[in-house]
Amino acid sequence: MAIVCSDEWRAICEKFINAQNLVEIESRKDPESDPFRSRYKARELLKEIYCSLKNFEDGFSQGFSGDSPAGLQAAKLGAVEYYLGVNHIDTEELSAGQEHLMNCIKLLERCRVSPENVSLFIHVRNQLGILWAGRDETETAQEFLETAESIYQCYMKEDGTPPTDMTEYFTTEENLLTHQERTKRFELAYTHTMYYLAQVYRNLGQTERAATYCHCTLQRQLQLNQFSPMEWALNAATLSQYYITKGRYMEGRHCLSAATVISGLAGEVPCEPNEHWEQLRQKGAEIARCWIKYCLNLLQDAKKLLEDNIGELDTDRQEELKRARTHNEEEEEKCKKSTLMFGSEDTFDAIASLEEKVCCSFPLDFTEARAVFLVGQNYVTQAKEYFQIDGYVTDHIEILQDHSALFKTLAFFEEDLERRCKMHKRRVDMIEPICNDLNAKYYLLIRRQLMFELAETFMEMTDLKLALANRQTDTQSLDNHTIKKFNYLCSASAKYFQMFLDSLCFPEGKFPEHLEEEVLRPALVAHFRVGRLHSRLITFSPLAQLENLSKSLENYKYVVEYCEVHPEAATAVEAELELSKEMVGLLPVKINHIKAKMATNN
Repeated sequence: MAIVCSDEWRAICEKFINAQNLVEIESRKDPESDPFRSRYKARELLKEIYCSLKNFEDGFSQGFSGDSPAGLQAAKLGAVEYYLGVNHIDTEELSAGQEHLMNCIKLLERCRVSPENVSLFIHVRNQLGILWAGRDETETAQEFLETAESIYQCYMKEDGTPPTDMTEYFTTEENLLTHQERTKRFELAYTHTMYYLAQVYRNLGQTERAATYCHCTLQRQLQLNQFSPMEWALNAATLSQYYITKGRYMEGRHCLSAATVISGLAGEVPCEPNEHWEQLRQKGAEIARCWIKYCLNLLQDAKKLLEDNIGELDTDRQEELKRARTHNEEEEEKCKKSTLMFGSEDTFDAIASLEEKVCCSFPLDFTEARAVFLVGQNYVTQAKEYFQIDGYVTDHIEILQDHSALFKTLAFFEEDLERRCKMHKRRVDMIEPICNDLNAKYYLLIRRQLMFELAETFMEMTDLKLALANRQTDTQSLDNHTIKKFNYLCSASAKYFQMFLDSLCFPEGKFPEHLEEEVLRPALVAHFRVGRLHSRLITFSPLAQLENLSKSLENYKYVVEYCEVHPEAATAVEAELELSKEMVGLLPVKINHIKAKMATNN
């Protein structure tokens, strides 16, 4: 581009450099009492530059080339308007900032896009996109950003030469940027466009599009070497959670592997802990939690594929999926080649190596499931090192719940009932102490979750013990130890279901007549299961049998009567309601039979 070499022009360039220095360096030293002092000084310099530039103006026509004298003049004036706009936004004067940015747009509308002005075309629309997004005017922001994207794509298709950077409008010949630096700055501007569009699409609910733009943004940041390692890693780990919810485990694993490798670039452990290091530790633990979710979701989705209508492993389905695996692996390889992969020459091999340590296809048997489980359990340990119970109660418990869920899902793949039961016992051992120690006043909702999970876990152990007992001929032949163990598990399950129900009572101890939607199904299911558990207790005492069956009937009746008073609740517990009605009809007969037998014996 042509450079004016007069003393007046050099003075303009010097003012611009001073204005940039005030914003980028001096503003960091501004006192809290006058936080925008340097920016206000920079603004005055920019205004002086604008007035000086107007002296060079000979009048504009429409549609002239960007590299013509008039085009260059319009770009320079537009750049000053742009910097004034950003300056006003930085000082929280948004309306004035918008006005300057729109003035820049109007000046550029007179020009055709060219290497001399394309960077400014994109930068100003990026800023307007940010401005409107901050006002929750998402569609307006989208319009500006998509226009910036279109300008970039058209320019790269039709020209593609390294364009002039905005700072070069006010640079003397000897200080112009290299082509390489121009390209880097231009590509970074477009990377920002993609980043802002990702946020816009997310806010518009276009999650798949948002994920695509976020993925591309992260890759471009790596290519341009313009990223903060820990922030980049956390964004990649967060993106993995989107892919996981969509069942796209290959992409999810790739994001997490890249996050782990890139986070390692953040630095070594300092000799003395400091605030920065604490932030790195926290983000590292958050990435570990994303890995836990990856492993847990992979196991849970595999379980859904393999379970039959009663929740057990369908061996026919298992064999069918194993036979189809070869074809699926070929499809996976094709998908991998078409996926945008993260990494540079320095990191690509490390990312690929980490990916090989955990599968992205569904585990189909215990050995494969255990390999995924062990990876997840390793990240549980890492996450708990930071999120300890002292200081991070909620986070720590959520990690424990995920650990418990890993054991629960692994147990599905285990064929040996005794070993399966031991896995559920591990769940009880990690959750029960926490549940009993938590302050109900401050952690009521969490305690309810834990009580319900404990109740379900004990019930699963009860079913497993019963399945083992059924290998014997009848109940009468069960030894006392087995009966005692079975009854203990039944009672423990019923106890925690009842504790859950008691937590719903008002302070005076009265159970609510109307259940809120978020506890409706859990409460009715708890009543149903308490009823079922009491009816399963093994006792040879008629009085104890009567007591257990009466409690059972009481809980079944509650489910039936609640749904009669609140018919809308029936849809939440259709299966449980049907069985409850059946038991309400059968149990009185059984109770009367025991009473009659007792009377005869007496």
